[in-house]
Amino acid sequence: MNEEEHGAIMQQVMELESPIYCLKATVKEAKGILGKDVSGLSDPYCLLGIEARSQEPAHPDHKKRMKAVVKDLIPEDQIHRTQVINQTLSPVWNETFILEFKDVETASFHLDMWDSDVVESMRHKLGELTDLHGLKRIFKDARKDKGQDDFLGNVVVRLKDLHCWNDQWYQLEPRTETYPERGHCHLQFLLTHKKRATTSSRTQPSYTVHRHLLQQLVSHEILQHQAGSTSWDGELSSHASTVLYLHATQKDLSDFHQAMAQWLAYSKLYQSLEFSSSCLLHQITSIEYRWVQERLRPEQKAELAESFQSLLTYGVSLIRRFRIIFPLSVPRSTERLQSLLRVLVQMCKTKAFRELCTPSPDLPQMISTALKSGTTEWFHMQKQHLKPMVKSIEENSKALSKLLLEVIEDLKQCQKIWNKLFSTNLKLNIFSIAYLELESLVAEHVQEQLHKVDSSMSRPTAESLFDLYRKLQELCQMKDSLPNRDGALALSNFHQWFEEALPLWLQKAYSTALERAQRAIQMDQLKPYGYHKHSTSTVDLSTCYAQIVTTWKQLSWPDPEKAFMIMVNLLEDMCKISLMYCKLIKERAEALSLSEQDEGEAANKLCIVVNNIEQLRLQMLKLPSQLDWAQLQQRMRGIIEPQQIQNALHNQLDSTVACLDHEVRDVVQALATKLEKGIARHIQELASSSDTQKPEDSIIPLMKFLESELQYLNEHLVQENFKSLLTLLWHHTLSVLSAAQGPQVPSVQHCQRLFCALKSLELCFHAEGCGLPLETLHSATFRTLETHLALCSATSRKLIQKYFSNRIKQQLHTSSEKYGAVTIKALYRPSEQKLRVEVLNATNLIPLDSNGSSDPFVQLTLEPRHEFPEVVARSTQCKRNELHPLFDEAFDFLIPSEKCRQEGACLLLTVFDYDMLGANELEGEAFLPLCHLPGLDTEEDEADMGRVPQTRLPLTHPKPTDEILQLLESRKRDKEAQAFVKLRKQRAKQSKETE
Repeated sequence: MNEEEHGAIMQQVMELESPIYCLKATVKEAKGILGKDVSGLSDPYCLLGIEARSQEPAHPDHKKRMKAVVKDLIPEDQIHRTQVINQTLSPVWNETFILEFKDVETASFHLDMWDSDVVESMRHKLGELTDLHGLKRIFKDARKDKGQDDFLGNVVVRLKDLHCWNDQWYQLEPRTETYPERGHCHLQFLLTHKKRATTSSRTQPSYTVHRHLLQQLVSHEILQHQAGSTSWDGELSSHASTVLYLHATQKDLSDFHQAMAQWLAYSKLYQSLEFSSSCLLHQITSIEYRWVQERLRPEQKAELAESFQSLLTYGVSLIRRFRIIFPLSVPRSTERLQSLLRVLVQMCKTKAFRELCTPSPDLPQMISTALKSGTTEWFHMQKQHLKPMVKSIEENSKALSKLLLEVIEDLKQCQKIWNKLFSTNLKLNIFSIAYLELESLVAEHVQEQLHKVDSSMSRPTAESLFDLYRKLQELCQMKDSLPNRDGALALSNFHQWFEEALPLWLQKAYSTALERAQRAIQMDQLKPYGYHKHSTSTVDLSTCYAQIVTTWKQLSWPDPEKAFMIMVNLLEDMCKISLMYCKLIKERAEALSLSEQDEGEAANKLCIVVNNIEQLRLQMLKLPSQLDWAQLQQRMRGIIEPQQIQNALHNQLDSTVACLDHEVRDVVQALATKLEKGIARHIQELASSSDTQKPEDSIIPLMKFLESELQYLNEHLVQENFKSLLTLLWHHTLSVLSAAQGPQVPSVQHCQRLFCALKSLELCFHAEGCGLPLETLHSATFRTLETHLALCSATSRKLIQKYFSNRIKQQLHTSSEKYGAVTIKALYRPSEQKLRVEVLNATNLIPLDSNGSSDPFVQLTLEPRHEFPEVVARSTQCKRNELHPLFDEAFDFLIPSEKCRQEGACLLLTVFDYDMLGANELEGEAFLPLCHLPGLDTEEDEADMGRVPQTRLPLTHPKPTDEILQLLESRKRDKEAQAFVKLRKQRAKQSKETE
């Protein structure tokens, strides 16, 4: 307020009647006082009062005046006296006195402590005598007047030196210097006043005035914080706290009455102003801590009981509308609600609440009832808010879906967020309360709206009803989270409300999938999709089927018989779409082929068609697991016969898959027909090739032709349908033989080339046992020649053996050690069928590291790998920074002797330079033929390693080009050959990089 307003109020205050000032003095205890009795103890008591004027006199004997006793300074009617505590030097009184005074500047507090003297017989005193000091005290008592009390000490305190509240020990001052140490007295002072000439002081109790003052200060604090857009934490400013403290002190309000005033003020303001309810928790705890019912007058009890009831009613009303009062979109809403629940729970547990509010209400029951009614109010409010403007069935369905979305979201919040608060504080499951209430309301409302729907509904209406069905399904599934719920719910049979719309839903799923498949075929260019060998239409069709599977899972129809009929309909639809796809994709391939001039492109498109149909067949075979037929069959047990399920589902699917297989064979036959001219040309060239040309070389053009034409066809499809291609090749082969030789038996060279072609095709396309039977494939002429022909699956292996044999020969004719050498010992023990190899050292290695050295190690392998598939490679330790490493390590290999004698069998020793970060670099390799091993040709183990001579093998590097490797590389369908060529090329590349 401004200065003028403040001055006016101060003037009014100054004109009021002055209050009656009081000093509330509490004499608590004393310690270390003098013992005046014969026993060495005293019977102390105190006299106290206030001297009106305490100015110190100017004459020199002012000290004597300060030592004057209370009886000499204060009128007798203003002197107060404590009880006498017998026979002690540490008396405890705890007595409180109200002493009035007028001027704090001039008044002083006086306290005298005396030893009470009661007339006793000499015999009694002699009985208490314990020492010589006691005897002297008897003689001293005999000289004084009977009944005269002894002075123990005094305390004088000027009131202007006191604070509003003082509690401390004061030293007792003597009147003489005989015994200067008189002990101490514990005093507590409180400056108060009795009355004030104001309306509130005259008509209301002090704690009521204190509460009104507190309410004004709290209201001011809340309004100030609201203006600054911050939340108030319940703390008053330092000025407000000082005013309240002074008022409570001067009115002599007890801690209990202060806590009660604070509770009444805060609980009332909480119902009108917005602040944290945590402020109330401290106040209700203070009341409980200091509660004594007898302290309150009847009107105070009624006022406190009314505040309890009012806050309880208000708090329950807030909880009833907690969705609106404590929205999750507002920060700290959960904390605010939790604080309110804690306050209500704590309040209802207090002794004050139980004694004043009888009968005590059941708080959990009250809140449970409030939550039910609040949930109902919230549902009707949401229903009114989402009410459609247009009263159509379609709009009503959309509005219902939106309403259910709100309901489901609210239940999720109750389950995940609010349930914890109510369960912790009140042992209430708010999710259960809300779900049971909302489930019943939703069932009633939805059923009322669906009565208006008939079988003549439009497609958009059916679609909106499907969305509504899904929402109801989700809501119904949430019942699984209810604790121990018995009995049926209102939504238990909600699916029956949608039986009229079910055919439209199935028709929609079928028509959508059919239209999408047709569009996909129209857009398909029959080119490989990404890394796959099928085209885009197959991907789109798989998506359509996945959507139908999703529709089945979304429906999850509870009625088993109806669910079975739905499954039959969905399977029929997918089978129709599959057969339609085969027809349209072949027409699409034919249309695209008409615009292609290249026969090879037309063949490629047929390959894509075959792959597409095969991909569709695989997709159809996955349907039983995707649609979970096993679970459906389990549900149908006892309702439908297993044979009926077999006929309606499995037989129908098998029939469709068989049709797809037939389509694949038809397209493959058409593909073979398209390749007929090219195959005939290459067979003719094969038959007319030079006799000096190797058979395996003469078939390369035919192989390349077939690979280019069938490059997009999946390998397993070639394998399964090779019969068509092989029959076609066989037909052209016989035609060429007949044309070349007539009725005579063809020459061995022609037979060799043609038979090589057929056998190589068998290997290339992995058709052994999958194409034509050998008896049908081979005529009598070819059966005669078969023993003379070596082209079979072992051709590649023989070439690999030939490669190692050549390398051994090259090494034997190499005298230079350009790349260094490795020294070993090798011995074969026939009895153990064990090869023992000792790697001794390596010399003159090439420095491959930047420091001019290497980190060599030796790898030992038995080659060719197809002869020793079980023998793993072994390696020596790595020697750091060495060009002449000493290894001296031994290795054992378990191998049969007959393997050692085969052509090309050798021990390959490869020296590498170890690289921690990159690939190991090649130093060189050496070959030790196994056919000349010491001990191999002896039956007994006559030799030992000590007698075996050392073998020094020069290191060589592989050549970048090799005729045998080129021949093996041409065998594209032989995985073993391709893997071997790849490994040797890597070694050759390392060798080139080293050079």
